[in-house]
Amino acid sequence: MNSYKNIFALAFWAAFLPIALASCSKLDLKPTNDVVAEDVYATPLGYKQALAKVYGGFALTGNATTGSQDIPESIIRDEGNSDFLRLYWNLQELTTDEAAWSWPSDPGVQGLHEMRWSSINAIANGLYYRSFFQITLANDFIRQASDANISKRGISGADADELKNFRAEARFLRAYQYWVLMDLYANPPLVTEADEVGSGKLPQQIQRKDLFNYIESELKDLENLLPAPKENEYGRADRAAAWALLARMYLNAEVYTGTARYTDAITYSKKIIDAGYTLHPKYRELTIADNHLNTDENIFMIAYDGTYTQNFGGTSYLMHGPANVPADISGSNGDWGGLRFTENFVNLFADKTGNTDRRAQFYTGTTARPQTLEMTEIYLSTAGYSSTKYRNYTRTGELAPHIDPKKDFADIDFPLFRFAEIYLIYAEAVLRGGTGGDAGTALTYMNALRTRAYDGSTAGNLNSSQLTLDFILDERGRELYYEAHRRTDLIRFNRFTTSGYLWAWKGGVRNGAAVSDKYNIFPLPPTDLSSNPNLKQNKDY
Repeated sequence: MNSYKNIFALAFWAAFLPIALASCSKLDLKPTNDVVAEDVYATPLGYKQALAKVYGGFALTGNATTGSQDIPESIIRDEGNSDFLRLYWNLQELTTDEAAWSWPSDPGVQGLHEMRWSSINAIANGLYYRSFFQITLANDFIRQASDANISKRGISGADADELKNFRAEARFLRAYQYWVLMDLYANPPLVTEADEVGSGKLPQQIQRKDLFNYIESELKDLENLLPAPKENEYGRADRAAAWALLARMYLNAEVYTGTARYTDAITYSKKIIDAGYTLHPKYRELTIADNHLNTDENIFMIAYDGTYTQNFGGTSYLMHGPANVPADISGSNGDWGGLRFTENFVNLFADKTGNTDRRAQFYTGTTARPQTLEMTEIYLSTAGYSSTKYRNYTRTGELAPHIDPKKDFADIDFPLFRFAEIYLIYAEAVLRGGTGGDAGTALTYMNALRTRAYDGSTAGNLNSSQLTLDFILDERGRELYYEAHRRTDLIRFNRFTTSGYLWAWKGGVRNGAAVSDKYNIFPLPPTDLSSNPNLKQNKDY
């Protein structure tokens, strides 16, 4: 087995070893039908298996789903819908010009693209609880990996040092989930390792600006605790992952806090640029079955595997989901007739064939059954081009190395952070007035992206007058589509709810319409509000 799969093989087995989030104390009885913390965390190997479960929460369902009693029943019934990435991706993409889903009967789908969701939307509630489930796993690991607990269990020397590194990784994973909650829900409750499970104390709500400060503090502390860039096992967090999340946060800081932090976005972008990352030469190799080889560009990935991460979320969803794409193109056993682009997004590409800009990866159908450019109907599988970006083939054209016999599950890793985004952050922050960078360097970085997109040709390169903020928004769309960025980008540019940019079926209208600004954030689930009087619903929900 390749080393990069090790942590996810451990996560697979860890799913069958429930972690006790609080050990039994009444009468000092030890359960005989379960595994408690004293067993799980007795050895360094046990700690690694527990850490694998914290990572595995990004890619696995199963035990991770059934452990979250508040995830909506409609989501639990279709376990693939409870995968973190599928939930997160749907909120980031189905709400924008990049995607619509053909099946309005699927829980939570109807109303997302139309921007008419309510506080009982199953996908919005599902992601909220999924993120808190993963935070709960991280909190327990951080608590169990305290210096006191490591010492109490007789672990010392190099083993103890390794566990402290594990603790830093768990803190990063928690910070990432809190960033998700801050970005989408603004004002969630805050729970840390200091809040013991079962204490009876209800968590307090934290305001978005304060949560930003908390995440920033955590990430800056982790700068000196996480492994140096590229020195950790593939699929695990290192210092560059923390820098990338900080750069992304600083780019959006004005949305989150009301105060611009573009200079800081440049500072942290440069840290990653100076760490030796480069653009992978071939854009179309970024989202295929052996993209784990792209260590030149990959910063932090969710590693999916046809053997160890079998569910219908994640990149299996992005492989099967695009409507009517033939199985021999996707490398699967067929499509689900679901995902299509609006014409507004497709029109960001001057050449839609992909013969010039290789990032244009559209399926336009056959003569007998074409996909229309225009999304004339929101829930019709042939209305709108489909995507061929996620393909279960290697760069040599072979089927995925860990493919399952039925071709149900993808081997494609998903980029939570890759280096191209860093160039885009740097350029945008410079244009928005951040210091520490310069327009000439920004242009160089953008042209590097364009040269890679044009397969080594400079035919698509820009001059300085063409590098504008509007161009960067469009370029982010072309470069990062279907990677769960679009909603956040449109909000930062004030194009998400406003009339500044309209797309098919925005607001439930064929040609698009502005909607209430309340849709810039999602509501907190009513079940959380009813069970915790410390929480107040987001405005206008």
